[in-house]
Amino acid sequence: MDLTKNLTLPELPYGYEALEPAISGEIMRLHHQKHHQAYVTNFNKALHQLSAAVADGDTSAVVMLQSSLKFNGGGHINHSIFWKNLAPVSEGGGVPPKGRLGSAIDEQFGSLEALIQKMNTHGAALQGSGWWLALDKESKRISVETTANQDPIVTKGPTLVALLSIDVWEHAYYLQYKNVRPDYLKNIWNVMNWNYASAVYDKECPN
Repeated sequence: MDLTKNLTLPELPYGYEALEPAISGEIMRLHHQKHHQAYVTNFNKALHQLSAAVADGDTSAVVMLQSSLKFNGGGHINHSIFWKNLAPVSEGGGVPPKGRLGSAIDEQFGSLEALIQKMNTHGAALQGSGWWLALDKESKRISVETTANQDPIVTKGPTLVALLSIDVWEHAYYLQYKNVRPDYLKNIWNVMNWNYASAVYDKECPN
């Protein structure tokens, strides 16, 4: 990795108001421009400090910077996936998965409705950053996973790939849903981009 190369904030593939009424434009704007930008800014700062520490042979500083790099780097990775997991209704948001991913969900969870219920139950109770629908590239099975802080899914296992992720930090929903997280989790499925999840599944789990 080039320690001199900065991360940049990715543009959203839709407008800030495009996911309404499931997620308000105000929330999307703050979430993207403030929260995600903060992860990018702080990761770049820590990366520059790491570069200097490595050049100086300062082992203590290198070790000290790992937590900041993991938290802010994970925040950038997770949010970059999260934006792609969503789509306006006019662009296919909320349309159930078909093809191989749809079949895998039916086989492993019984139905899409059963999977959603399981994921919402996990998400409502989680004290952490979010939950995931993940694919294990080795076993070729999908699973519901949770991570704390901003840990990316790869920290749960090197063969895991995120198909879907949902941010359950309060900044993702509180302005609109207050403390009623289950309503946020119920409505977000109306803008879930299953086309993205299916594309990742087909790429990482070829026939």
